[in-house]
Amino acid sequence: MSGYVFGLLTSLIVAFIATPYVKKLAVKVGAVDAPDHRKVHTRIMPRMGGLAIYLGYVVAFFLFVPQTKEMIGIFIGGTIIMVIGMLDDKLQLSPKWKLIGQLVGTAVVVIPFGLKVGIVDLPYTGFIDFSTGWLAWLAIPITVVWIVGVTNAVNLIDGLDGLSAGVSAIATATMAVIALWVQGDAVVSTYCFVLLGAILGFLYFNFHPARIFMGDTGSLFLGFNLAALSIMGFKEALFVSFIIPIVVLGVPLWDTFFAIVRRIVNKKPISSPDKGHLHHCLLKMGLSHRTTVLVIYSISVFFGIVAILLTKAKEFLWTSIILMVVLLFVIHMGTEIVGLVSRRHRPVINAYRRLKLKYSSTRRSH
Repeated sequence: MSGYVFGLLTSLIVAFIATPYVKKLAVKVGAVDAPDHRKVHTRIMPRMGGLAIYLGYVVAFFLFVPQTKEMIGIFIGGTIIMVIGMLDDKLQLSPKWKLIGQLVGTAVVVIPFGLKVGIVDLPYTGFIDFSTGWLAWLAIPITVVWIVGVTNAVNLIDGLDGLSAGVSAIATATMAVIALWVQGDAVVSTYCFVLLGAILGFLYFNFHPARIFMGDTGSLFLGFNLAALSIMGFKEALFVSFIIPIVVLGVPLWDTFFAIVRRIVNKKPISSPDKGHLHHCLLKMGLSHRTTVLVIYSISVFFGIVAILLTKAKEFLWTSIILMVVLLFVIHMGTEIVGLVSRRHRPVINAYRRLKLKYSSTRRSH
């Protein structure tokens, strides 16, 4: 247990000390974020703060994390992603070059170092073993799509002070609890504590009102690590455990999925930016900047608790099914209430209003 605590404290202290220096470096090299019509901040802000997270992480990584082949692969791949993020914060890279960097970090580094999806046990259908035969080849594109998808999902929610860092911290803490308490995986849990400490050390400067943004340096790096860790921690999934990484990363995946749905419904290109993300919707409802972030933190904690409960209940079919039904209902109703797809596209709420109106009309007629 001391290794977890010292790993967390080391990365936290290093990131905390490094952040003011990274802030000065960002201003010096011109890695700053100017306000525009899609952003909520109103003044030029230094970004590239993810470098401080990386520095805290890298010191603690070599001091405390067991140097397995897979962990070295995640470290090298994460470093590549972090450099891509730094270049983007400075030079505003095109999406194509950012995607190429993510593919290199995943397909050229992480997978050859042995990290890819393994065994999944689906209810009533038996095991699907992605580690042997022709399925071993299918595991490669699945792993690439998952890591690149999660990396960009975390990047997309980086729209408010402390939002992406806080959500990532909650997801990392959830993975640490599952790895330590449920699975007894010392390697994954140590890595999670190290990453968590680095995020918390930076979050002090990033929470509203932020003094520095993490930029793509941080959001891409954290997204990549969360995606890789989710595979590392659940690559031999039992029963419904294949769902657990999705639940752990619920907020960024939920926001990204409905962003795609929203753009399809509104007949817009999937890649087109808009102001319809979860944090935008909550702000439109009248919540303050800080309250919006805290609400999304609470949603992340809810997802984390459900993930932990699913892990503990994975051997009990009906308990798992009930948990998933409740989770899906909450997600759907939350989507309608905040208008994540559109203010008009609310089938359940609209149906309830029609029934209520019909009932009221019937009572008046009698």
